[in-house]
Amino acid sequence: MKKIYLHPLPLRIWHWGNAFLGITLLITGIQLRLPGIASLQPQNTPLLVHRYVGWAMAASFVFWLVYSLISRHLSRQYGIRGRDLEGVFRQAKFYLVSIFKGEENPFRPTPDEKFNPLQKLAYGAIMCIFAPVLVITGVLLNDKLFFREYILQWDVVGVLDALHVMGAYVFALYLIVHIYMATLGRTATSHIKAMIVGYEEEPDEPGEKVAQKV
Repeated sequence: MKKIYLHPLPLRIWHWGNAFLGITLLITGIQLRLPGIASLQPQNTPLLVHRYVGWAMAASFVFWLVYSLISRHLSRQYGIRGRDLEGVFRQAKFYLVSIFKGEENPFRPTPDEKFNPLQKLAYGAIMCIFAPVLVITGVLLNDKLFFREYILQWDVVGVLDALHVMGAYVFALYLIVHIYMATLGRTATSHIKAMIVGYEEEPDEPGEKVAQKV
């Protein structure tokens, strides 16, 4: 086996911190949606937690975006190339069929390209579409912001709320799939360990089985 350094320390710290923030937001968001469980009173605990953790999530997203642009992580790891378009169906076949037959993953990660075609599509959609939607709508719905008066005047609260909730549903679905796919390495914990220590273990021989998480 050989070790490949795939996850820099700043991204590892961001990943686990972001996971904690996201799960906290999902839990408090569900509480705010259940009748009789929580209300929208200013001193309501789930509302306060959701609001302040939401600000932390907004800061987390800004950090990821700035770091990704400066380090070129965004263009190197998320950029869709011609070979990615050709490999989408091959990668989908692996996850849906080949992996259950014990066949080898057609994708081998490298420090310069650690995401397979499906990962690029999934991560790209989450980080470049749904995360900004969640952050922007969450900021706009915060009742301490100076432009909330105009939002109420223009009667777009319902639209913002619907976009925020739909984004949360997508994130919740993604989180479930992400956790499942994280268990599909050489062992059930190898990908999780890699996100802690930074190094992913890869087989030296092409015939050895390896899986990649989404």
